[in-house]
Amino acid sequence: MDTIDDLLRHQDGVIARRQVLACGGTAALVARKLRRREWVAVHPGVYVDHTGPLTWRQRAWAAVLACWPAALAGWSALRAHEGPGRRRPPGSDDIEVVVHQGRRPPALAGVRARESRSFDESVQLGLSPPRQRYDDAILDLADRATDEVAAIGILADACGGRRTTAARLLERVGQRARLSRRALLSAVLADVESGTCSVLEHGYLTRVERSHGLPRGLRQVEARDGGGRRMYRDVVYSGPGGHWRQIVELDGRLGHDSTQDRDRDLERDLDAALDGADTLRLGYGQVFDRPCSTAAKVGRVLQLRGWHGRTTPCPSCSATDRQGFDRPA
Repeated sequence: MDTIDDLLRHQDGVIARRQVLACGGTAALVARKLRRREWVAVHPGVYVDHTGPLTWRQRAWAAVLACWPAALAGWSALRAHEGPGRRRPPGSDDIEVVVHQGRRPPALAGVRARESRSFDESVQLGLSPPRQRYDDAILDLADRATDEVAAIGILADACGGRRTTAARLLERVGQRARLSRRALLSAVLADVESGTCSVLEHGYLTRVERSHGLPRGLRQVEARDGGGRRMYRDVVYSGPGGHWRQIVELDGRLGHDSTQDRDRDLERDLDAALDGADTLRLGYGQVFDRPCSTAAKVGRVLQLRGWHGRTTPCPSCSATDRQGFDRPA
């Protein structure tokens, strides 16, 4: 059986009253520790063994013990897994914990608790501090992100950080009972795993090109690189008789590009230039987060190449976006 000192060492100096009693301690011992300021209450029934500011890990342990059985969730789980280096959105300073569905932990300052039907299979109670499994924390954050681009960004950071893979996340999506963005998460992860970007391609067609009156580009146009190897251009616009050409490459990769990936892209662009075409590279942000301004800019580029048409605002275009459409060719 653990001793009180063992628990304090394991739990970063934080301990719960129930743990003290389970170790053979008494209520009188707890009262004496508090009276002598050897322990200080953090939450009701949870104490820390010093009087100074709490570290993040001590705050995390205190939240978990106060809501027990519980585990760190969301951004708090990611910090426990990754350390403090990752940039986090505003408002994520509170410690977030997850508990069994139907439990109602007490309201605690600096702590946010949520319920989960998949608590047992999604948490690692043996870790210090207990936390959600990495993949589950990533999927939960992506599922409740503010928008689709933010959700994709969370997946991108996870895959780029080498702590998980698209295949692992995709498998876990299939195992989760409730995900409001299941279709999007599955599609993006499947694309990444297979090396395609059909989600991005469809988004460009419907959100950028079709919605704003751009000409319909040719898809997956076969070409040859400088070494004679076959490749395919994502979207190709061209004028009458091939007088001008503009290539749009849709980059659906998640995570950090390798030097090899970057070199390959530059080589493709160089080959396109030799073939008389310029290349625009667009990613998820341009297509899903800023489709209207992207359409205005692509339209302007096409006009500079020789297109005589005009882009048109969609119902979602802001006043600023509309100014981009109003620019003369």
